[in-house]
Amino acid sequence: MSELQFQPARRVVIVGGGTAGWMTAAALSTLLGPLHEIHLVESDEIGTIGVGEATIPHIRVFNQALGINEDDFIRATQGSFKLGIEFVNWGQLGDRYIHGFGTIGHDYHGTPFHHWWLRRQAEGRGGDLAAVSINTAAPLQARFMRPRADMAGSPLADIAYAFHFDASLYARFLRGFAEQRGVRRHEGRITRVHQRPGDGFITGVTLASGQQIDGDFFIDCSGIRALLMEQTLMVGYEDWRHWLPCDRAIAVPCASVEPLLPITRSTAHSAGWQWRIPLQHRIGNGHVFCSRFMSEDEAQSILLNHLDGEPLAEPRTIRYVTGRRLRFWDRNCVAVGLSSGFLEPLESTSIHLIQTAITRIIQFFPHAGFDSADIAEYNRQTRYEYERIRDFLILHYHATDRSDSPFWNHCRTMEVPESLRHRMALFLSNGRVVREGNELFAEASWFQVMYGQRMRPRAYHPLAAQRPLAEVQDFVDGVEQVIGRCVQVMPSHAEFIAEHCAAPSPKAMA
Repeated sequence: MSELQFQPARRVVIVGGGTAGWMTAAALSTLLGPLHEIHLVESDEIGTIGVGEATIPHIRVFNQALGINEDDFIRATQGSFKLGIEFVNWGQLGDRYIHGFGTIGHDYHGTPFHHWWLRRQAEGRGGDLAAVSINTAAPLQARFMRPRADMAGSPLADIAYAFHFDASLYARFLRGFAEQRGVRRHEGRITRVHQRPGDGFITGVTLASGQQIDGDFFIDCSGIRALLMEQTLMVGYEDWRHWLPCDRAIAVPCASVEPLLPITRSTAHSAGWQWRIPLQHRIGNGHVFCSRFMSEDEAQSILLNHLDGEPLAEPRTIRYVTGRRLRFWDRNCVAVGLSSGFLEPLESTSIHLIQTAITRIIQFFPHAGFDSADIAEYNRQTRYEYERIRDFLILHYHATDRSDSPFWNHCRTMEVPESLRHRMALFLSNGRVVREGNELFAEASWFQVMYGQRMRPRAYHPLAAQRPLAEVQDFVDGVEQVIGRCVQVMPSHAEFIAEHCAAPSPKAMA
């Protein structure tokens, strides 16, 4: 083997800023060490989409790995806390349920809790699923606190949470963090991408100013336009609109209202859905819709008519194609963020996919020789992750009783991937939920969404049928009572923020 095979790719060039670019720069500058140069190219002329202001709990691991103080981060990003997502009008008009983070109840006699809960439901004893998890019970009363490590065995020790934040402020926060650790930012619009003759490896980019920035390893964070991966390397794209037909989003912030909820809300409309993300200084809103079934004017009207407060800006439209690149790593370039694909923010996975891409880049960080086996494995793992999340999103649309519009009739009757059909069949037969490998969403997530979307299994685990009904009732009732008492000792979400991490006014931050 040549010496090149074992020389590290020392000079890393990140194309694009925003959340994806600065998350990547912050992580690499922390984890790679001083022998690597990290350059980031972005242009103030090119805006960022910034629709993803809600996250899932894995982002806490990212921030902790970088040594970021959580209260400082919340203050700097006008952030709030998130315990889950509330879905309104998805199974049927008037329905609402919560997909909460963390666990539901606890196992009993070696059998998952949801089987005991299903038995109680089958016996006509009633009860709200939201009452058996602290992550779904607390938001109903707008309460929040961090988990109490000193209370092992209590639901208060198991609170799982994520954040809502202003994505542009998060990028600004991470930029300061990364530049302190040696990342070099270059301002300017890229006018040319240079490739090596013969194999097409990228060697550098030229800016409108004439400056040329060369590198060994390139990371494409240029968003949907995918300047390197698609416009230069032309890796191709797999379109998933036949399963996830929405292709537009209109976003607008509005004034805050009380109470400050520790939860994202997703409200289904006649041809899509609307997000509501409460921050400290405003509420982020958007309407995701399918242009085949609704005009942009109608979508904007629906959005503006369903705001909780006064609009704070003009609505803006984002167009996209749901799907993924055929390859996420090609030659000496990796796509991170929207340049790798687009999965609508229904389950707040966009920033998580940035995070896992960064983790894999570290795991498979290349020698200058760029081994094809490493690249193939990176692509395999990323493809698997995208497809599992894709199936979870399709579930929300397909498992519905709505028949009030052509859009919902299409979603309810469309063919879905075999991997999702198999999972739905397992649940409908005996309430079984199987997690595959290290896929993102755990059993509790699949159960909450399947049940919330009106899927009802014909039976439940046989072991749950063998215990006396009174014992099952006492067990489930006991879980509800303990969680209810725990919620009562939690402060309100607004009180918790005021005590620990209140942000300055937006004018002061500016």
